[in-house]
Amino acid sequence: MANAHSSDSNHGSVKSYVIGFVLSVILTVIPFGLVMYPTLPKDVTLWIVLAFAVIQVIVHLIYFLHLDRSAAQRNNVIAFVFAALVIVLLVGLSLWIMFSIHHVMMAH
Repeated sequence: MANAHSSDSNHGSVKSYVIGFVLSVILTVIPFGLVMYPTLPKDVTLWIVLAFAVIQVIVHLIYFLHLDRSAAQRNNVIAFVFAALVIVLLVGLSLWIMFSIHHVMMAH
């Protein structure tokens, strides 16, 4: 049986995990501070928090899940992009339908 913890090209180094961890902490602390100590308008804070959330997802994908542009990861990246597209379409179209129904029902 193969060793689950063997050194493989898909696994990152300690340096890679530390970089990912530090970036994750920074990307969490800054929005947390903006929400706990509001100094900016609410809409600006919301956009900053959303931007940091997207960046943090990318950091996690790169440093912890080791998704990159290599040939070995190509299928995983394609599967992830397809799943993300399906989720965005499902959520986006569902919201569109709900807002349309709300608008039509409130017009009467």
